Amino acid sequence: MPAAIVAIGASAGGLEALEQFFTHMPPNTGMAFVVILHQDPRQKGMLTEILERYTSMPVVEVSDNIQTEPNTVYVKPSNADIAILQGVLTLLEMGPDRGLHLPIDIFFRHLAEDQDGMAVGILLSGTGTDGTLGIRALKEHAGMIMVQDPLSTNFGGMPQSAIATGLVDYVAQPPELPELLIKYVQNLAQMPAVMKIPNLATENELARIFILLRSRSGQDFSQYKRSTIQRRIGRRMSLHQLTRLEDYVHYLQENPAEIEILAKELLIGVTQFFRDPDAWENLKESLSGLIKRTPAGSTLRAWVVGCSTGEEAYTMAIVFREALDALDRSGEIRYQVFGTDVDRGAIEIARHGVYSANITVDISPERLDRFFIREDDTFMIRPEVRETVVFAPHNVLTDPPFTRLDALSCRNLLIYLSPELQKKLITLFHYALNPGGILLLGTAESISGHRDLFQALENKWKIFQQRGVVPPFAIHPELPLHFTGPDRRAGRVVAGREVPGQILVQKWLFERFVPPSVIVNENGDILYFQGKTRKYLEPPSGKANLNVNAMAREGLQFALLSAIGAASREKREITRDDLFVQTDGRSQRIRLTVQPIPETAEPGQLYLIIFEDQPEPAEPPAPEHPGDLPADARYTALEQEVLHSRQQLQDTVEQMQASQEELRSANEELQSTNEELISSKEELQSLNEELITVNAEYQKKIEELSQSTDDMRNVLRSTEIPILFLDNQLRVRRFTEPIRAVINLQSSDLNRPITDLNVNLKDERFLADIRGVLDTLQMRVKQVQTEEGRWYEMRILPFRTMENRIDGVVVSFMDITALKELETSLRNSRTYAENIIATIREPLLVLDDQLKVISANRSFLTTFKVSQEETEGKYLYALGDNQWDIPKLRQLIEDVLKKQTQFEGYEMEHDFPEIGHRIMRLNARKIQEDTGEAMILLAIEDVTGQSPPPLQQALVKGEHE
Repeated sequence: MPAAIVAIGASAGGLEALEQFFTHMPPNTGMAFVVILHQDPRQKGMLTEILERYTSMPVVEVSDNIQTEPNTVYVKPSNADIAILQGVLTLLEMGPDRGLHLPIDIFFRHLAEDQDGMAVGILLSGTGTDGTLGIRALKEHAGMIMVQDPLSTNFGGMPQSAIATGLVDYVAQPPELPELLIKYVQNLAQMPAVMKIPNLATENELARIFILLRSRSGQDFSQYKRSTIQRRIGRRMSLHQLTRLEDYVHYLQENPAEIEILAKELLIGVTQFFRDPDAWENLKESLSGLIKRTPAGSTLRAWVVGCSTGEEAYTMAIVFREALDALDRSGEIRYQVFGTDVDRGAIEIARHGVYSANITVDISPERLDRFFIREDDTFMIRPEVRETVVFAPHNVLTDPPFTRLDALSCRNLLIYLSPELQKKLITLFHYALNPGGILLLGTAESISGHRDLFQALENKWKIFQQRGVVPPFAIHPELPLHFTGPDRRAGRVVAGREVPGQILVQKWLFERFVPPSVIVNENGDILYFQGKTRKYLEPPSGKANLNVNAMAREGLQFALLSAIGAASREKREITRDDLFVQTDGRSQRIRLTVQPIPETAEPGQLYLIIFEDQPEPAEPPAPEHPGDLPADARYTALEQEVLHSRQQLQDTVEQMQASQEELRSANEELQSTNEELISSKEELQSLNEELITVNAEYQKKIEELSQSTDDMRNVLRSTEIPILFLDNQLRVRRFTEPIRAVINLQSSDLNRPITDLNVNLKDERFLADIRGVLDTLQMRVKQVQTEEGRWYEMRILPFRTMENRIDGVVVSFMDITALKELETSLRNSRTYAENIIATIREPLLVLDDQLKVISANRSFLTTFKVSQEETEGKYLYALGDNQWDIPKLRQLIEDVLKKQTQFEGYEMEHDFPEIGHRIMRLNARKIQEDTGEAMILLAIEDVTGQSPPPLQQALVKGEHE
């Protein structure tokens, strides 16, 4: 098991602090670390990979049911909360979004309840107040709190909120925290051995601490449960690296501020609204029955003992109001809640009724709207609720109680008090409540066997009802409520305080007329002497000893032991007559009375022992030797000794039988525990194998991801294409080097908005096009030109993640300057050629390889009286109602295409519908382009009426060019 489980909470700016913390944390401290960082639940967290760079400890993202191991760092996943039970981390489904999510508070609370004294909470940089409620829970269970110095944070909200509670133990910069933490845990491991040594010196030092606390705070902690006191003191000693109790006493004397801190820790008031919600729902049902029996016009009264900063008192008021509203009796019955606590500072906070936004974790939205007013980041109790609650400083152990109550809540106070004080307070609560009144205790508390005073309404949530009976002994609370015996230091009785002069007469009367007596505790230690007891008691030789059994004179020892034992068993007064005590060489006949003292605040049972001289009967002559007693007295003494021995033997046998039963039960529990441990070991082995497998898979995925990243980086570099990656807010996410020719980007411009950068384009709609793609999710392609005159084809596409989620845009620029120049050149050449053709006076056609007319010059259109629409795009043979479908012409043109020939001077006579009989001279030539496409240039010359006409037709030249 880890030496301690350390929970580290951080938010904005906390990543840098985490890096510094783990850089300075050795990997072999034996502690387990749980890191809770505020993250977007919609994004996969990368904190695990980041922390691995700064520590050699294993860094594991928490999965369900994972056992904490020493020297390991556990990271909360981004999409779940975490809890802990018996050292096992479990995942919790994140609740519905109510506007405020507090994962640090959630885990701190679970950790406090699970580890109880072995937990450490650390708060680093962050905004808000997450963690503030959690450190209160850690303090309640004797945990330790460390906070980053706000001056070293980027965001100091969380550390400052924690420091304001006054519960923080260390405030330091992240590099300093590891050393302080290690020293604390090392000292804490030594404390149990130091604090559990039951010796007189330890008790004496504790008594000195109680005196210092009482003188500084006015509170008497000697009646608190000793285990709680020792644990709190041990924790403070660990913080100051002290291992001896006497050293801590000297530290307290030299540092009065530490006394106040210790007193505050002993009075730690950890509370919250609707703590244990089911308990309050059951209480509301119990109050409903009480309200139904209450006549109209009455006022219900409730008392919340130990209310701390007021959350429980206001909760009681809210429950009263809801119960009255449910029965429609709010206008008929009033209610009043009294909240009390010994901590005046906590009472002042309660009176203001203003709480941080963290309370939204404990209170439903409906109750927040109804009973609270929101002001910025705080919630204030509404006046109608505040007016029903009265707060006052009050010590339930010494101050008069509130009476005539209908409800009383005392939760998690009794567990800190000794059993005797618990019984006294239960009796006091019975006295304060009306018959049928309701008592609410904490889940770890009970009514200490007073079933005759209370009946259980709800055992699980400790709700009881006052029976309305008078106890066997009438209670009349007086002040002080506890028995105050004389001060004891180092086992010696010291002089009491001086008393007023008028009391001296009473003291003289007691000494003269009250028989000698002593008050002893259940161990026989004398607490108080009354009168002259030298005749019956004398100090033994050797080390000082105030035990009555050791001081009893001869003839009294066995009778005294027997009487005290009988009084302890039978709970009544025991009297022994005709006892003979040897004093100064003579025998004195006495009566011995032992009486239990009821209802004292001293720990354990106290007894009053009274010594009374009895008149001597007709005495025989005194014995020659002091040790000689009359025969009857000697027989009586021997008989008493035998009876006492028998009783002791019987008690020893019973104790041995009880011990054997306990050992048998403990052995069975150990066997069961051993079986569970064996089973747990097998489960851990299986879990370890699974973790090794998962770890190997993750390692493989990381390698694949790294390789893919390298491949992508090299691909982008090798393309030499300007590419720009923008997020949804148009911030620069990534870019390739060639982009600098279009946008002047530097490596420092990452995460800068593109609107802040100089875009070297003539197109003013660049940003509008990008936003248009984000809005429509449709790709846009357009040609743009830089200020220097270079042309690019710009493509804007949505950036899609593997989950098919749009997370920005990708803008790429393809350099088309050369293509643009070629296009311009071709366009110019075409224009040039078209202009040449247009200026030729003879009709001219340009045909493609399918004999479709590509273009016809103006002379052709004019000569044959056709339009451009009737000519261009039509087949040659279909022109003018097939007037050009001449077999000889078809053969000549096909020869041009197949044999790559040309013909010139071919004369053709034909009747044209529009222009009549004509003699045309034709010239044809095939033009082959680089692209592989062919064109035919057909020139037509009208030679009708020329004189002399040609005598010979042009021979067709069949040679190849």
